Amino acid sequence: MPRKTITKTAHQYSAAPIPVETMAKLIAIAEDYRRVKNEVYQRYSGIKSIAKLYPGYTVQNEMTKRGLRKQLGLPGAYFYPAIFEALVDIRNQWDKEKKLAGRNARRNENFSEADWHYVLFLLSIEKAFIAVMNREPIKLAAKFRKRHEELSKLVDPPKLENYLRRQIRKLHKAPQADTVDRFSTTIDGYRYDGHGIFLATKEYRQRVFIPLTDNNCYARQLDIRLRPEQQAIEIQAPIDVRVQEHQDYTAQIGLAMGMRTMFTTDQGHTYGGEYEKYHKELSVWQREEHARYLKNRKANPGRKKYEAEKQRREEHLHSYINKELNRLIRTEKPGTICIMKFPQGNQRYGEKSVSYSVNAWQRGYIRKQLRQKCREYAIELIEVFGKGIATECSQCGATGTRANGTFTCPCGYTAPEKQNIAQNAKKRGLALLT
Repeated sequence: MPRKTITKTAHQYSAAPIPVETMAKLIAIAEDYRRVKNEVYQRYSGIKSIAKLYPGYTVQNEMTKRGLRKQLGLPGAYFYPAIFEALVDIRNQWDKEKKLAGRNARRNENFSEADWHYVLFLLSIEKAFIAVMNREPIKLAAKFRKRHEELSKLVDPPKLENYLRRQIRKLHKAPQADTVDRFSTTIDGYRYDGHGIFLATKEYRQRVFIPLTDNNCYARQLDIRLRPEQQAIEIQAPIDVRVQEHQDYTAQIGLAMGMRTMFTTDQGHTYGGEYEKYHKELSVWQREEHARYLKNRKANPGRKKYEAEKQRREEHLHSYINKELNRLIRTEKPGTICIMKFPQGNQRYGEKSVSYSVNAWQRGYIRKQLRQKCREYAIELIEVFGKGIATECSQCGATGTRANGTFTCPCGYTAPEKQNIAQNAKKRGLALLT
C-alpha cells in the first residue's frame, strides 16, 4: 500500500551577497517572465478562451507558435511555467467572479428560489456557463440536460441569462502581473552542485552560480524569489512529507479561537494562553511605527529597518503559535477537530487601536497552520457554520446571554463563553459527520 504524503514548502537561501551583474541577469528573467504572463492574461482572460484553460496545452502551443519565446530569448524552463502560472491565475479569477455572481443572485430580492437555483446551475456547469456568455444554445450531457429542463420550466431563462451576462461584465477583470521579483523554473533550468545552484540565463548555454546556505537538492519546479535590495534570493521547493498516522488519535474535539487565548477546547482546556501578550506587543508596535512613519516619511522614507523588525516579531509570534499547536495535538490526540468559520478579509473596528489589534490577530496564519498540522497527522478538520454559535446554548439550543466572559441560559446552564462556543462547534461538526 503506497504511503500517504502531503506537500510542504522547503526554503533555501543564498549564502553570500549576489554580484550586481548576476542579479541583473536574474531580474531580466523576471521581467520577461512577467511579460509572458501578461501576454497570456491579455489573450486568454476572455470568455471565448475558457475552453482553452483546461488543461492548457492549446494555449502553450499557440504561445509557442507566436514566437514570443524566441523574441525574448527566454529559455523554455522559464517560458512554459510562466504560461501555466498565468492560466492558473485566470482560472482562479473566473472562480472568484462566479462565486460573487452567485452571491449576488442569492441576495437579489426580486429573485424567487427557482430563479437563483437556475443562475447557480448555469454558474456550476462549465458548458452551460460558456454557452450563455457566448449567446449559444445550451447543449449538455444527459445527466445535466434533465435538470436544466426542469429548472427552465420554472423560470424565465432569457431574463436570467441576460442578468448573468450583466453580472459577469461588471465583475470580470483580467489579472495583471506588476512585480519583477520572482519567477519559476523547471528541472531543466537549474543544477545543484558545489554547495550551491546553477541557474540558466538568457545567454545560450550560460548559467550563473549562486552559493546556498545548505546542501539540500530538489528535483521539482522551483520558485525563485529575488531580493535585489539585499543582494539575495530565496528558493521555494514543494516537497512530499509522509503523513504521521497515530492509532490513538481518536478524540473528537471542538475548538473556539480567540484573541486572548489562542484555542479553547469544548472541555475547557486552553492552549496559547500567552498569545495576547505577543499579539499586543506586535499590534502596538505596528501602530506606533506607522504613526512615526507618517509623521516623518519625507525626512526618512526608508522602510528596510521596519520590514526587518516586523518580520522578526512575526516570526517570534509564529514560533509560539506552532509550539502551542503541536502541544494541542500531542495532548488532545484528536481524530476530528471542529472549528467555527470566520468571515474573510480585514475590516475596520471603530478605534484605530482596536482595528490594528484585530487586523494583527494572525488568524489567517493560525488557521493555515492548523490545516497543515491536521494534514500532517491525518486529522479530519471540519469548519462549521458559525451563525448564532456564541448565543446558542450547547445543552438545550435556546438563546442565552453573555456577560463578563460567561454564558448563561434560561435552562440553568452556565459555562465560560469560550467553552460554550467550542461545545457548539463540536456538536455541529459531529452532526455533519453522522
